[in-house]
Amino acid sequence: MGPDRQEPGSQPAATTKTPAEISSDTSAETPAQPAAQPPTQPPVEPLVEPVSSEELNAWRRGFTPQAEIWNGRLAMLGLAVGLTVLLIARISHHS
Repeated sequence: MGPDRQEPGSQPAATTKTPAEISSDTSAETPAQPAAQPPTQPPVEPLVEPVSSEELNAWRRGFTPQAEIWNGRLAMLGLAVGLTVLLIARISHHS
């Protein structure tokens, strides 16, 4: 058998391509397309209205945002005072 003849049932020899050859093959197959523009979205309205600092710090009763803010502030103050008392008690107990 000659070099250009194959045995029956054998696979043809695989050719390897360099990355440059592969990219030139793909660019020849598909025409260049302009970059796709992202879809434009309508402007989003804010879900929360802006509140002035005087309104935010107002002392209001009931389940209001201002009451919740004051509740959080006083809870943090109480936590800080409680931890400070515990720290001082432990330090004075071990001395």
